[in-house]
Amino acid sequence: MVGGSAAAAILFLVVVMHFASATSYSTLLTGLSPAQTGKITSTLDTKGIPYQIQNNGTALAVASGSTAQARIALAGAGLLGSSSNQPGFELFNSQQLGASNFQQQITYQRALEGQLDQTIDQIQGVNSAQVNLVLPNPQDQLFASTTQSASASVLLDSSSLAPGSVQGIAQLVASSVPSLDVNKVTITDQTGQLLWPTSNGSGASASGLLSKQSAQQAYDAQMAAQITAVLNQTLGPGKADVQVNADLNTNQSTMNSLTYARKGVPLTTQTTNETLTGTGGTGGKAGTAGNIPAYAATTTGNSNYKNTTANTTWGVDKTITNTTVAPGAINSQGVSVLVDKSVPASELPAIRNAVAAAVGLNAKRGDTLSIAQIAFAKPATLPTGGAMTKYGSYLKYVALGLATLFFMFFVSRKLRRREREEFAGEPTWLSELNAPRRLAAIEGGNDELSELTQLRPPVNDARRQIEELVERDPDRVAQQVRAWMSED
Repeated sequence: MVGGSAAAAILFLVVVMHFASATSYSTLLTGLSPAQTGKITSTLDTKGIPYQIQNNGTALAVASGSTAQARIALAGAGLLGSSSNQPGFELFNSQQLGASNFQQQITYQRALEGQLDQTIDQIQGVNSAQVNLVLPNPQDQLFASTTQSASASVLLDSSSLAPGSVQGIAQLVASSVPSLDVNKVTITDQTGQLLWPTSNGSGASASGLLSKQSAQQAYDAQMAAQITAVLNQTLGPGKADVQVNADLNTNQSTMNSLTYARKGVPLTTQTTNETLTGTGGTGGKAGTAGNIPAYAATTTGNSNYKNTTANTTWGVDKTITNTTVAPGAINSQGVSVLVDKSVPASELPAIRNAVAAAVGLNAKRGDTLSIAQIAFAKPATLPTGGAMTKYGSYLKYVALGLATLFFMFFVSRKLRRREREEFAGEPTWLSELNAPRRLAAIEGGNDELSELTQLRPPVNDARRQIEELVERDPDRVAQQVRAWMSED
């Protein structure tokens, strides 16, 4: 049993150590073509880097400790990030002599598509990408009426991609193709869902605006995280849960205002002065007497004429203001706070005031705040990460096997020691009984035999000893009986 247990424990330890020391692989490239897989594996074999082929030859995984070395080796060979099936600008490395303008244009378009494929494949979260471009014909550029704008379509194979990453891909494609507007870029995923332009049918998100749903989710998560952090510092971790549901106005608007000043501003001022100075004068009676030549005219007095005229053109002081209102205004919001039963009820008013101030609660626009106190469930104890988590289930069996080995070792040791102590020497009475004796000595008795008889019960002690001797060693007793019979 001890040997079998030791062998089983050693075998178990060998198996556990084998799995513990096995090389772990991490995926380095996906969406590979068979030709590219052959080139990459040849390069890794040359550098002596262990690898594995996954997903039927379309993915490559290398040892976790050799990831950096594999990237350097593949980058030096020009194979890193080239998971696209379509080549890039390396098409011009083997340009044919005498190619027509049409062939050169097609080659340039293919090279640009392949280069964009390789660039998008390096974005985190993108497994593979396929870019199709529609470039305007250079011959059509001579006539403005027939000019065709460039467009692009991108097919992404991705697990999860944030809206910001999709916007970045659209901007990347638009910036890489001449005369390509970002609104002319169409991005879809492997399920056919339209990722770009946005659901409103325009590329409004290219100006940095998120959709209403994304903006509300971001605002709710940010406010809930801030309030939860404040409550965790005051009440303790896991004592409060906060949820925020806000209605945001994500429409961008422009406001134009015209303001007139109360006091006018003089624009132009014109002043006219008239002056006349003279001596003497002409006077007479009005009527016939003054108009008949027979009557002599009389001149009397001096003249001094002066006239001033002022003309001012007034202007109105006005101010024209053009304001672009950024989206993100809060129409209304609802805040829900759940507090654990362990928190005293006397602290709820202070919590309400703190939360209302943190979120900027405004009852006039319809904001609501709800605080409830319930008993929280105890959090489940989760195992910590790391190597101990992975091999923790094996370690308990190893400990159990070692404990069994130690138990069997000490038990066997104790049994052997006890056996040596019990059978180290033969008892005196047994050696006396085993020795041949005469019947007269047994019947008469002696001191030695009397000492031996004291070890047995007083009732028929001799007979009991003889019976025990017969049961234990019948051959020896028969030999002794034959010796007694021969003496008679």
